[in-house]
Amino acid sequence: MTRVIYMLPNSLFGMGNPLLDISAVVDKDFLDKYTLKPNDQILAEDKHKALFEEIVKKFKVEYHAGGATQNSIKLAQWMIQEPHNVGTFFGCIGKDKFGEILKQKAEDAHIDAHYYEQDEEPTGTCAACITGDNRSLVANLAAANCYKKDKHLDLEENWKLVEKAKVYYIAGFFLTVSLESILKVAKHASENNKLFCLNLSAPFICQFFKDNLMQVMPYVDVLFGNETEAAAFAKEQDFDTTDIKEIAKKAQALPKVNTKRPRIVVLTQGKDETTMALHDKVQTFPVLKIDPKDIVDTNGAGDAFVGGFLSGLVQEKPLNQCVKAAHYAANVIIRRAGCTFPEKPDFK
Repeated sequence: MTRVIYMLPNSLFGMGNPLLDISAVVDKDFLDKYTLKPNDQILAEDKHKALFEEIVKKFKVEYHAGGATQNSIKLAQWMIQEPHNVGTFFGCIGKDKFGEILKQKAEDAHIDAHYYEQDEEPTGTCAACITGDNRSLVANLAAANCYKKDKHLDLEENWKLVEKAKVYYIAGFFLTVSLESILKVAKHASENNKLFCLNLSAPFICQFFKDNLMQVMPYVDVLFGNETEAAAFAKEQDFDTTDIKEIAKKAQALPKVNTKRPRIVVLTQGKDETTMALHDKVQTFPVLKIDPKDIVDTNGAGDAFVGGFLSGLVQEKPLNQCVKAAHYAANVIIRRAGCTFPEKPDFK
């Protein structure tokens, strides 16, 4: 008999950079003009400031509520369906039109978003420049950079929502914004034997925010990453290997505060198998096959993978079921433009 877990609203908590995604199919000249690689994730510099206006003027764009963590919480909620508001999301937006769109989109996705709203910076945006099945993401964090622990996370009504959760997820991108907020949530999870999940998110996080990352690592119960992030992490940590299974094992064995829960490391490799390390055991899981012509856009595949996995964790499903849900969610997302999904999942 399967044990049915009844989920309460706010069981899953996410905190990160809420962004309004502006996605468009662009040409090579556009990538070259802004010195963008076809498949990459970068933060906007001064030379990219004109990109956001130009992409809207020059190409047919679509808007979606985005940001890595918010995408994953949204996907987890979609996989779960009922009850609504299983997922809570914190992040900072501007008091502007894009902020209003984001609030509406979060509501439409049935997630309980509590944004810290300020008027010094506009709502953050992320341009997804799509060429073939590659995507180059350029994020202008703007307001997302302005999240303040004392002005939002520490407020009693907000902290109560944190306490209600049993699974926590933060993408590594937020390490550039508010380390103290992450540590407060991570320590709460650790002290109460709840699950704290983190994503490596991008090679630059492993390289340039290594100190912040390693301050949080002792509290991480589930670590996510893809093959390029894993390679960058291994290099920075002097793991002395490029083998994905070895990297997973070494990351799994890093020091951990809550010893009641051994760390789980989950590394994806696009169309190749997913690797999971737990204790000293490494397992691999083949991804769902897809005809290359059915791939519309890989933007959001990683966020969807995590969302699927989190939907399993919050329902206390076995890890192989969490991976199955993760693969299903990613497979749905890459068949569509942006991080969007049909009304209901078809997942058993």
